[in-house]
Amino acid sequence: MRDHSAHHAGHCHSTAPQVVAELDAIYTCPMHPQIRQRGPGNCPICGMRLEPLAVTPADKPDPELTDMTRRFWVGVVLSAPLLASEMLGHVFMPLHMLMSSVGGRWLQLALAAPVVLWAGWPFFQRCWDSLRNRSLNMFTLIALGVGVAFGYSVAVTLFPAWFARFSGRTPDVYFEAAAVITTLVLLGQVLELRARSQTGNALRALFDLTPKMARRVAQDGSESDVAVADVAAGDVLRVRPGEKIPVDGVVTEGASAVDQSMLTGESLPVEKHPGDKVTGGTLNGTGSLLMRAQRVGRDTMLAQIVAMVASAQRSRAPIQRLADTVSGWFVPAIIAVAILTALAWLIRGPEPKIAHAVLNAIAVLIVACPCALGLATPMSIMAGAGRAARAGILIRDAEALEGFEKVDTLVVDKTGTLTEGRPKLIDVRALPGFDGAELLRLAASLGRGSEHPLAAAILRGAEERRIGLSAPSDFRSLTGQGVRAVIDGHDVALGNRALLQSLGIAHEALEALAQPFRDQGQTAMLLALDGKAAGIIVVADPIKASTAEALRRLRGQGLSIVMLTGDNRATAQAVARGLDISEFEADMMPANKAEAVRRLQASGRKVAMAGDGVNDAPALAAADIGIAMGNGTDIAMESAGITLVKGDLVGIARARTLSRAVMGNIRQNLFFAFIYNTLGVPVAAGLLYPFFGLLLSPVIASAAMAFSSVSVIANSLRLRRVALD
Repeated sequence: MRDHSAHHAGHCHSTAPQVVAELDAIYTCPMHPQIRQRGPGNCPICGMRLEPLAVTPADKPDPELTDMTRRFWVGVVLSAPLLASEMLGHVFMPLHMLMSSVGGRWLQLALAAPVVLWAGWPFFQRCWDSLRNRSLNMFTLIALGVGVAFGYSVAVTLFPAWFARFSGRTPDVYFEAAAVITTLVLLGQVLELRARSQTGNALRALFDLTPKMARRVAQDGSESDVAVADVAAGDVLRVRPGEKIPVDGVVTEGASAVDQSMLTGESLPVEKHPGDKVTGGTLNGTGSLLMRAQRVGRDTMLAQIVAMVASAQRSRAPIQRLADTVSGWFVPAIIAVAILTALAWLIRGPEPKIAHAVLNAIAVLIVACPCALGLATPMSIMAGAGRAARAGILIRDAEALEGFEKVDTLVVDKTGTLTEGRPKLIDVRALPGFDGAELLRLAASLGRGSEHPLAAAILRGAEERRIGLSAPSDFRSLTGQGVRAVIDGHDVALGNRALLQSLGIAHEALEALAQPFRDQGQTAMLLALDGKAAGIIVVADPIKASTAEALRRLRGQGLSIVMLTGDNRATAQAVARGLDISEFEADMMPANKAEAVRRLQASGRKVAMAGDGVNDAPALAAADIGIAMGNGTDIAMESAGITLVKGDLVGIARARTLSRAVMGNIRQNLFFAFIYNTLGVPVAAGLLYPFFGLLLSPVIASAAMAFSSVSVIANSLRLRRVALD
């Protein structure tokens, strides 16, 4: 990391607090994320302005946009008379004679100098940085083109007799070209900065969703308003009707309908009761809630969304390497072409040779400016990641967005992915010698230590039956098998066949008891007490209403669906049959899921894996693209490249649509960038002059260069409105 903190430290004692914070912040380049430094500045590779790594609320205007806009309007005011006099001079000869006179040239110099030397000064600074860092970029070409046009014109104005000695007359000056080129480049910068601001506006707007204040309830029952920043995990908060949830937490008292549309896009409010999770920024309905804060500050879902989207917008897609490779050779090659163009016109061109050489070399430098090439990928990624966030799709990085387009197989977990993930307790069956109510009490007590949806279903079932619970000790979660703990002196184990086999407990009687339920697609968990098979706990997890339609859309997009589940084969087969899934595997351990993914990859498939549990994390990491359900566990989301906030398979179809749209957009942008340069450089060099007498004016070249950037920006911004349904 390029670190200039020592340089800034000497100024901090006399700087306002907000400026100190700005200087201490880490800044990075949107096009080259590997460049990082303390404090603002320009990228040493591409010359673009560095942007803060941490996203902050948009409480003040973009200083560079303000500065560039001011410079642009100064350029417009002073360049307009230069351009008008040049164009009108072709039809009104007295005006042409006036502007060609000594006084006219000095007037042009007076108008052009502020445009080039003040308005265009940032381009010369970035050109110098590119030379100093040995990293030639678009500002190298811009500064060289403008500098040659302006410098040549100044020289002609100061020493007209010297130039007249070579050509027999005083050559024309090109102040209008230098000024208009500078103004057009400034226009491109203003449009680009505005586009970047627009791609970040939706992201920054998320900050406004979080309320600034929360109402904290003390242990003595008193209430007080505190800043959300002062809320700590464990605090009890009151959320009154119509207020926003201040932080992430769990409802402890009350009931209400909460509008979660800002996160999930779901229009209907969701009922919340004690034990249900609530998310900061969502809107409470007509009920009053007491909640316990669990995640605050940077740990809230909203803060994580902002951080993830910002990171995705800064990341680089693999296709960017093509643009980087081309740009690395492109600028030096264009400078060489410009030099050869000037030499060719000086040697073989018509009179005035110097003027033709200068003009065509400038045209080559300007028309070939690779700014559109540099914008092609980052602008699409920024716009696409922002569009995804509004649709409840969080993209970890650009590589995931690009890779998802190439996926041909989607592997899905069952619980929480195909199903609602909120199973309900259906039945408790005990073997002779055991009491069903006692088995449910022990199972529910055991479930207090687990985050698994099945444990939550057992807990809710026990609460509905008003069964008192005990605190478990020596709790152990055996991934892919079940849970085990000591409750009231009893060794209790609850899970699948693999768990009982590992404990050496005969399970045949329980399997026979469970089979009828499994044939109906229900989940039967085996319970052992003190080393003996005791009974089964039956839960049912209904298939999500949107699952069938989502699978239809995914198949229509060319994806093959494979289901992997830790459930037994009978349950898995019932679910697969109902959803028309022909490929599935059951009784899967976490390692087995990851191995199944690798087998699919070894057969030549590009695999995406969607899951929500701890047991899915290895498979999510092994897949080409991991997709985590937002209602799942943290480790699943950390292992995934894409997270669906709503936890709905429809989101996968949307993400697939968005991936295709973004990659198509990038290819269009690269085409725009390459076609302008491919066609423009030969014309600017004068290739058509011997056949048609056509030359490309530097002003037209700068307009074409600006138009190429504008076309890329406008095309990228279309992604903000792309339809995903």
